[in-house]
Amino acid sequence: MAKRTAKKAAKKSAKKRTRIVYTKADVRELRAHSKARTPLKTIVKAMKRSEGSLRQKAMALGIGLGHRR
Repeated sequence: MAKRTAKKAAKKSAKKRTRIVYTKADVRELRAHSKARTPLKTIVKAMKRSEGSLRQKAMALGIGLGHRR
């Protein structure tokens, strides 16, 4: 029984994700990267956003990302 409580105490709570809204500057930068055909990994590091987030926003804007387009 002592092992169970120790396991629960050691378990860390999941970090709550906060949604970061895309600003006009972010959209402008994303469009520039799309036009320049910048690799997605580079865009991810530059904009500090996930690949999925960038792909979803690009799809909503009607622009392509990545090397296969």
